[in-house]
Amino acid sequence: MNMIQAINSALDICMGRDADITVLGEDVGYFGGVFKATEGLQKKYGKTRVFDTPITECGIIGVAVGMAAYGLRPVPEIQFADYIYPALDQIVSEAARLRYRSAGEFTAPITVRSPFGGGIFGGQTHSQSPEALFTHVAGIKTVVPSNPHDAKGLLIAAIEDNDPVIFFEPKRIYNGPFDGHYDRPVTPWAKHPQARVPEGYYRIPLGQAAVVREGEAATLLCYGTMVHVALGVAQETGIDVEVIDLRTLVPLDIETIETSVRKTGRCIVLHEATRTSGFGAELAALVQERCFYSLEAPVERVTGWDTPYPHSLEWAYFPGPVRLTQALKRVIGA
Repeated sequence: MNMIQAINSALDICMGRDADITVLGEDVGYFGGVFKATEGLQKKYGKTRVFDTPITECGIIGVAVGMAAYGLRPVPEIQFADYIYPALDQIVSEAARLRYRSAGEFTAPITVRSPFGGGIFGGQTHSQSPEALFTHVAGIKTVVPSNPHDAKGLLIAAIEDNDPVIFFEPKRIYNGPFDGHYDRPVTPWAKHPQARVPEGYYRIPLGQAAVVREGEAATLLCYGTMVHVALGVAQETGIDVEVIDLRTLVPLDIETIETSVRKTGRCIVLHEATRTSGFGAELAALVQERCFYSLEAPVERVTGWDTPYPHSLEWAYFPGPVRLTQALKRVIGA
């Protein structure tokens, strides 16, 4: 099962279990979404539970907030994360604050799904990674899966959560893992163990990271597509790096991070988003605060550049194997 199929399965299972769950967004109904993640759901559950919206992101989320306050559990889709900005006011000022401003009388059980990240030559308007904006806002949870198995379990947990969740789906790995070597053939999920997705209901609790590779030389913190880049570099270099897939940025599994960094004494943060004020800065600060006396080298960040995401120079922007290997060797003193 690829990641698109896993997401579709999660939506199908949740909608079958709870009649209050609705799916809305641009082309999510008859067309099944631009990436086909909602394919077949309208036919199965009807046009009142899976419906298309106008091209108005602020309207999509505004409607979802009203539905949530009324008692429904909407799962709106923003077709690309690059277009989520018009909806920021509704997400930040309304959805994230609803429980607090009503003293718990109302909640906003909204799961906002959106494809994000680059690697598909989408240019500056179809490649952005805005996750740090949402981790900064109290009241929102932020989730980024790295494989089909996690995508399904995390999405079910997000939909069942009583607070708003931003669920970013790395579109570069919808159909297979990507180790950053863009000049190599694409590997389908069918050959990957994390593509073995149970057919029925299961959930992965938010706030639990996964140690996807144990090691002693350094800790590598990453999420989404970058998990596969990290694992590829570990294999190619032979450096005994411990790779942690954060899975959820908020809530953050800081205990797993601390345990790893105290063991290895070194830490690298890897993400595709722009460097300045990216989530990697928060991770670096937390590691320094909590593991200072265990660190044997400064925390390194390997990220995108502080520019719009380029089309023609995509692979110069993408924090791939070459830049990560260089950072890893600096950290371990090789």
